[in-house]
Amino acid sequence: MQEQQIFASIITIGDELLIGQTIDTNSAWMAQELNKIGVWVKRRIAVGDNREDIWRALDEESEHAQIILITGGLGPTADDITKPLLCDYFGGKMIMDEQVLEHVSAIFRKLNRPMIDRNMKQAEVPDVCTVLMNKRGTAPGMLFRKGDRIFVSMPGVPHEMKGLMHDEVLPLLQKELQMPFILHRTLLTAGVGESFLADKISDWETALPPHIKLAYLPNYGMVRLRLTANGTDRKHLSKELDELFAQLQQQVAEHMVINEDITLEEALGRLLLSKNQTMATAESCSGGYIAHLLTSIPGSSVYFKGTVVAYAYDVKEDVLGVQHQTLEEKGAVSEETVKEMLAGLLNTTSADYGIATSGVMGPGGGTHDKPVGTVWVAVGTREKAFAKKLHFRFDRLKNIELTAAHAMLLLYRFIKGDSLN
Repeated sequence: MQEQQIFASIITIGDELLIGQTIDTNSAWMAQELNKIGVWVKRRIAVGDNREDIWRALDEESEHAQIILITGGLGPTADDITKPLLCDYFGGKMIMDEQVLEHVSAIFRKLNRPMIDRNMKQAEVPDVCTVLMNKRGTAPGMLFRKGDRIFVSMPGVPHEMKGLMHDEVLPLLQKELQMPFILHRTLLTAGVGESFLADKISDWETALPPHIKLAYLPNYGMVRLRLTANGTDRKHLSKELDELFAQLQQQVAEHMVINEDITLEEALGRLLLSKNQTMATAESCSGGYIAHLLTSIPGSSVYFKGTVVAYAYDVKEDVLGVQHQTLEEKGAVSEETVKEMLAGLLNTTSADYGIATSGVMGPGGGTHDKPVGTVWVAVGTREKAFAKKLHFRFDRLKNIELTAAHAMLLLYRFIKGDSLN
């Protein structure tokens, strides 16, 4: 039997979010963390630094959710209006919190900087809130209650918000609320679209019990399939989900690449570690982005040797040994060039495997034969290489991201011995 679901709403505050000057990464991260403890995020909204809009958002979101999380507007400047607004909204008055004041003072002493009145105001809080100490900054979090609704206000600075969530908010919610368990199992497929997969497994999907849902998460040539279950008996739920996940893997076995909810760079790293082997990259159009993804994984120095960003012709020739004749006759974006880049990379480094990329990322630079979005990728070893032509149709950044993803997928499948056509 399922318990009543607990819903949350997330309100992010700041004009910079609405004009696109700052990308809201906070709400996505919070939604993931809430989901882990059994809370479903029902709505996510952004509002500007406008008193009426924030007030209206608080009213509206409290109609839809038991938990309302708010980020932003807690700084010391005139446009940071969240704290006085919340004080009015919950019918309180501002007071100086001595513990917060000492915390803020200690930060300025450590920095050997004078603390002005504006900084001291960071320690003022509504007398109707519970103060949540912010160990990573000067603006405290604040918890308010209104009936059975819980409101939590946190700084918009991501690392400060994350600290408050982990140290204060998530433990408090788990302690106070009886929440169902939400469990996920995820796999990655490649080479077929979501419509094909949906047709292939439609009978199986239709037979799923009501408390288990299947989601399709496509990303140009790859589709993640995520099974989500919710219930009150974690042990039973996990067993049931594992059995259904095993069935799903059988249903899509010929298209499945990874049967875990991990990134391609993590999967590639694990595969190399399991074989005690290494890799390197030679990147033209991807500009070092593949290396960036690989080195974002802790411990990647064990299997990743390095990268050569060979953007210009002379670097391709002088560093990687690409033949001048190849570049003149075939062009930089060609099968021959990426294969020579790969060979030069493996001659330059001691890596066991390599990736080489060259393409036209846009918005300009395309031709009739090689339009924007044309990419050649080569993967392989000193003894064997495989090259593949790809076509993307997005903006420059998206084309780079897709090149990196497909290049890592290609090498992963090459190492596994899968069919690459």
